[in-house]
This record gives sequence, structure tokens and C-alpha cells, in this order.
Amino acid sequence: MATFAELLGPTLKSSGGDVNTTEALSGKTAVALYFSAHWCPPCRGFTPQLAGWYTSDLKAKGLEVVFVTGDRDEAAFNEYFGEQPWLALPYGSDVIDGLNTKFKVQGIPCVVILDGEGNLMTKDGRSSISADPTGEEMPWKPKTLHEILDGAKLVDKSGSELDAASTLRGQVFAFYFSAHWCPPCRGFTPQLAEWYTSDLKAKGLEVVFVSSDKDEAAFNEYYAEQPWLALSFADRKRKEQLSTICGVGGIPSLVIVDTDGSFISKEGRGAISNDPTGEEFPWHPKPVKNLAQGPGNVNGVPTVVAFCETCSNATEVEAAMTPLAAQYIDEAKAAGEEDPKIGFIIVTSAAGMSSRIRTMMSMEALPPALHQHPLEKKSAGGGWGCDGCGGHGEERFRCTQGCDFDYCGECNAKAGSASEAKLPKLMLVDIPDNGAYYEGPEGEVTEATVQTLVNNYLAKTLERKQLG
Repeated sequence: MATFAELLGPTLKSSGGDVNTTEALSGKTAVALYFSAHWCPPCRGFTPQLAGWYTSDLKAKGLEVVFVTGDRDEAAFNEYFGEQPWLALPYGSDVIDGLNTKFKVQGIPCVVILDGEGNLMTKDGRSSISADPTGEEMPWKPKTLHEILDGAKLVDKSGSELDAASTLRGQVFAFYFSAHWCPPCRGFTPQLAEWYTSDLKAKGLEVVFVSSDKDEAAFNEYYAEQPWLALSFADRKRKEQLSTICGVGGIPSLVIVDTDGSFISKEGRGAISNDPTGEEFPWHPKPVKNLAQGPGNVNGVPTVVAFCETCSNATEVEAAMTPLAAQYIDEAKAAGEEDPKIGFIIVTSAAGMSSRIRTMMSMEALPPALHQHPLEKKSAGGGWGCDGCGGHGEERFRCTQGCDFDYCGECNAKAGSASEAKLPKLMLVDIPDNGAYYEGPEGEVTEATVQTLVNNYLAKTLERKQLG
């Protein structure tokens, strides 16, 4: 474990000048790394709140805050830090980029909480502190899933209350985060209910509805359409705890939990949608992820992507990538890391995100795949994006069965068109590095070609390109 000086550098800034990092943070109950910037309106809204809580209670209880700037020039940094009552990394510190990468900061304001020894408590410190601004639960170590479920009540279709811990013990189950007001949820819920009733319940899957409805009447109306269990609507605090531990960023979201309480997949919607009869139940992730099941951790780690939409040998390509992918996963587990150093994805369908990723990498576009249901022309309006090209055309064709799926007029016309068979193509995308990507070889994919691409990336001998 790195010391604070190793993590943050030897000195920090205070209102009175430079201070020694080790001395400044010695004996603290918790240290909050505050990723923020003066140009960011949400940051400017949150900073006065955090400063008030820090001054009133949190500093006295042992919290220190270290501002990690995202400002674009030193004058803006100085002006913004002048409003803050805590410490800061010096502007231009060479550890700032490393901290953003280490903690996978994807948006600001972001608060990462460490305990007094430098152990990570939570990457969602903003929510933790906002829910406990006087610091009663400092250093805000998140509860485990077992702890969250201890004492929780579930309801079944008869209206009976069940103890969550005993009901779900030894069971593969999925938390279904959804709400009646959400159109994509209302499209997906009947599909999931059909799959559950026809096959998945018999295969051993239980589902627990975790509602984001706005009131209990809406919850009751929506739950009446669902054939599984539900978390008691009254337990809003536990709902928030589950959303946090499951990493829910939007709904509908399906998170699959194993019999021992560990997470199998936080992208269960993609896994089940691609296997609705449960042939691969309980959908343990493979070392090489298929893009059709979601983007995985591509936003957080450099990822090798194999484009095989029109290839007949995609299985062989996946096999060639698997040994190195498994090696990185094993190394991450041994080091106690959440994500591997390098991720691996194979693309076998032109549907979904494939077209957008190709466009971002300036690759040749392929005709989009046919959607599984018929589409019908709708008013274009606003607030939608084409699932083929990612754009917004003057025409909009939407799924007739309620899926959150749209094609613009051009993609709808091209959907399902034959495409010339192409050789597999390897690429490497590094979104954490400000949206970088690197071109790999085209043609036969072997363990050696995959290893060479990764080695060249790590050695920084590849030409860096910028995602569009």
C-alpha cells in the first residue's frame, strides 16, 4: 500500500503555503480527494456545501480534504482554491493524471474517500458525505451486500413480507432496477417477465425489483405487472445503498448476484437479452467480453477490440485472445484490483455500439443489423439517438415492442444489407487517456499477434490517434 506521500507527492498547498504531505495527513480519520474545477458549474455548486460541512463538523472529526484540480490554467486554480478551506495538490503536479486514472474519475465533482492508512473506502464519496454531512459514519466505508440485505424486507406477489437474507441465501438472483415512469423500463419489463416465466425461473434465477418509482402508488401499479419479488418500497435508504454498491448509473439495470453474494455481472441486461433461455446461466463473464453484452469496463481500462462482424472465424479469434485476457484478470485478482490492467472485447455483430465505435475510430462503416422486432416511423422530436450511427436524422424509426431502440431513416434503409466478408481487425482503445486509440493488425489473429499489440502499446511504440 502506498503512503500518502507516495500517492500525492511530498508537499501539498495550504492557504498559508506549502506543507509536508505526511505531516499534514498524519492521524486523520479519513482523507477525501476532491476532483473539481472552477469551470465546472456542478463543482461550483457543490464546493460551498462541502466547505460548510467540512468547517462545521467534518474537520473536527478527522477529515482532511485534498483538492485535485481539473482547472485549465494556474490563474483559475488559484482563484478557485482561494475559496476552499482545505489542502490542494500543486497546480501541474505530475500525480494528478495518475490519480484520475487510478480512481477512474469520469466526471466531476468527484470525491474519493481514503481511510487514515490510505485504504480506499469509496469512490462515491460525494454521495456518502451528502447523506452524512456531520460525519457520524466517517470514514464512510460502504456496507457489503450481506450487510445491506441484513434486515431487509422483500414482498412477494401475495403481499407477504419475506426476510431478504434468508430468502436469497444460496440463490442466484438479479436486482432489477426499474421504474414505471421510465419508457425503456416499460419496454424491457414485459420481455424480462416472459423470459423469467418461460425459462429463467426454472433454471434457478430469482429476480428482485428495486423501484425508482416516485411514490408507492406507482410502485404498486408497476409491480402488479411483474412476476417476481420486490424490495419493500418504504425502504428508500436501502434502495440507495443497493444502487451504489451495484454501480447503477441508469435504468433499466439488471445486476446478477451469485450464490455466495458476489457479483456475477453488473451488465445483466445484456447477458440475459443475448441468452433469454438461460443456456449459459448464470452468465459468468468470459475473459473476452462480447460487445453485444455491453461495453464492460472499456471506459476505465485500455481495451483490445477485435472487430469480427463479418468473419466466419470469430470463435478462433476469441480463443486467441483468451489466454492473455485471463492472465490479466488473474493478475488483477491477485493484486486485489477491481479491474484488469488491459481489457479484451470481441465484436461479432454490426448491431448496437459496433457502428458508433467504428465511426469513432475512423473505420469503414458496415450496414447496421436488423433489430429483433419491427420498427415503425415516429415523430423525430428530440432526446433520442440512432442505435446505428449515433446521430439524429430527420426520420426516426422506433421498436414497435417497446425496446429502447431507434434507427434514423438512413440506417433503417440499410439495416440487414449484405456486407462483404472482411478479415478480423485488432484495435486498442484507451478512453482513460483522453480518448486515445491505436491501430492493430488486420488478418489472422493469434496469441502472438495479440501479445505483440499489447507489448507495443505498453512500450509506447504505437501511433496515438484521437477518438472522433
